[in-house]
Amino acid sequence: MSLETLQIIWFVLFGVLIAGYAILDGFDLGVGIIHLFAKSEEEKKININSIGPVWDGNEVWLLTAGGALFAAFPIVYATVFSGFYIAIMLLLLGLILRAVAMEFRSQVESDKWRKFWDISFGIGSLLPALLFGVAVGNLMRGIPLENGIFTGTFLGLLNPFSILVGLLSLTMFVMHGAIYLNMKTEGDYQFRMKTIASKLWIVFVVLFFFTTFYTFFEANYLFDGVLKNSIFWLFFLLTFGSMIFTPVLISDKIEWKAFLSSSFTIIGLIGITAVGMFPKLVPNINDMSQSLTITNASSTTPTLWAMFIIVLIGMPFVIGYTIFIYKVFWGKTGAENIY
Repeated sequence: MSLETLQIIWFVLFGVLIAGYAILDGFDLGVGIIHLFAKSEEEKKININSIGPVWDGNEVWLLTAGGALFAAFPIVYATVFSGFYIAIMLLLLGLILRAVAMEFRSQVESDKWRKFWDISFGIGSLLPALLFGVAVGNLMRGIPLENGIFTGTFLGLLNPFSILVGLLSLTMFVMHGAIYLNMKTEGDYQFRMKTIASKLWIVFVVLFFFTTFYTFFEANYLFDGVLKNSIFWLFFLLTFGSMIFTPVLISDKIEWKAFLSSSFTIIGLIGITAVGMFPKLVPNINDMSQSLTITNASSTTPTLWAMFIIVLIGMPFVIGYTIFIYKVFWGKTGAENIY
């Protein structure tokens, strides 16, 4: 297998890992943000119980994506992780807060104690949901590079376009979380989640079209040649088809259909972005010809090939135990003290 083929394979595999994380941990983050607005202790317990058995397994996809980036495109890993250092520290703080909060909130019988960890859980979910979008927005727009080294500042990453993409991802994850809770709950709480999901869908669609319009001015290179790309049209149809059907399916009696539609929307958005960026991984906003690409930032053929063999062996196990866990904990969630 040639180096060029392996580079394309790893570009696709990295996208698959990111999409898997966005779908699975995306609803976790959404539930955590919704948790900030829970009206009773019963609702809070339902929120935590609904994701308790699966949230840590969902984060495996993020760890795997980070490992894949480090091994397949080490220059990109070094550039992004050093350039986005403060943002990544805030991201890790959020992920740590939400994990600790879920374990600690029920350890002491105190309203103040639980309230502190409930807020920590919500903020720990909100930070990643927003920062992931801000990071993607910066990569879409391009960041300042010199010889592959980030030359910008943290405040420079907080530009209007990237913040807008961050708000889009935040809305998408909260909507995804509400749709997940609609699938896992019953009664009045389920009805409230249907209402929240439907309203957030409207906000999401408005932000999506506004972001797309803004992209023409901030990252117009993403549209170069895409209309002639059949893969783009595949993701385009997937995105718009799922966006149209999601509000309809939210009211359907078979709740998992809406969750599947929401998941397809996430896949479609990531796919459209990947097609537009290919073969770039980190665009150089100062000079697109000096961007980090799958060609100039990849590992050697033996490394990519060895990793590919490992993936062929390991990924079936990851997919298998993920399916098994969701099958075991399928069904409605109550407010019992099980977590």
